[in-house]
Amino acid sequence: MNTNFRAAGPHRAAETRRRAATALCAVIAAAVALSSVAAELPAVVAERSAVVHERSYDGIVEAERRSTVSAQVSARIEEVPFDVDDYVERGDVIVRFRDLAAVADLKQAEAAAQEAEARRGEARSNHGRIQQLYGQARVSKADMDRSTADLQTAEARVEAAEGALIAARERYENTIVRAPYSGIVVERHVEVGEMATVGTPLMTGLSLEHLRVVVDVPQSDIAGLRSRGEAWIDLPDGRELAAVEIRVFPYADPSTHTFRVRLRLSEGQHGIYPGMWVKVRFHAGEEKALLVPSSAVVQRSELTAVYVLGEDGVPRLRQVRLGRPQADGQVAILAGLEAGERVVTDPKAARQALAASRS
Repeated sequence: MNTNFRAAGPHRAAETRRRAATALCAVIAAAVALSSVAAELPAVVAERSAVVHERSYDGIVEAERRSTVSAQVSARIEEVPFDVDDYVERGDVIVRFRDLAAVADLKQAEAAAQEAEARRGEARSNHGRIQQLYGQARVSKADMDRSTADLQTAEARVEAAEGALIAARERYENTIVRAPYSGIVVERHVEVGEMATVGTPLMTGLSLEHLRVVVDVPQSDIAGLRSRGEAWIDLPDGRELAAVEIRVFPYADPSTHTFRVRLRLSEGQHGIYPGMWVKVRFHAGEEKALLVPSSAVVQRSELTAVYVLGEDGVPRLRQVRLGRPQADGQVAILAGLEAGERVVTDPKAARQALAASRS
């Protein structure tokens, strides 16, 4: 038994050495294969480049056109066809008053205007005949003057009647209140049957197609805003909208030391409403930032990361914090990456290489 044991010892040792060599060869082969795959991964070196430095502030959306329509006559309300949240086209009737008295006044004014016009025609004909007879010396100068005065009086009465007719038409038009512009009804102040007097608020509305954003900018940034005159509003759907006009108030708030700035938006619907908070961005010079292609960024639920090649050539997923996308298809990295590190631009290939290394 002792002889067999001594004979088996060298055999087992040789078998162990052979297995270790085989395993080592497999590891070397896997490392070579991994390094080969890693060498083929497309990557870029993260470098600092000059990008536009932006300052961001909270602004509030306002309606440029917001008004309360008031009564211009004293009358009873007969119709209010619109209510809160209704969309109203420009020129739509929003309140109708009882108009019997206004209609009667209008008819009287029209009749008076017709009578004055007829009197002027008669006076003009008489004046023409008297003028012809006066040229033939068949009437006196007094008759000619009397005829001229009658014609002037008739013309003055026509002008007075036309003025009264315009006033009567205006009173009649005031019994029908129309929307001054297209917009949304935000408040209704009266009901059918109420008695309104001149100046009574009837309805408040605003236009969703004419909006502006109001923001308070610190005094340290106001000079750059005045000199560049550019600003952008971040919309809820991810789009950005350039302000078409920037108006800076000429004084600062003594308590906050901020300047009030109004940004007028282009006409149209943008998915924002008065009273909403939005982000407003201003250009404030240039700064250095790490840039990588947007295609290298991996989004997994709440995780934002990139694959970084280590010294051993193995890609590893690293969480980063992103800045704003650039116009050339790159994105700024604010944290999680150092200058000079290599970032894989094909996340799918990096994921496959990483899986191969683990297996």
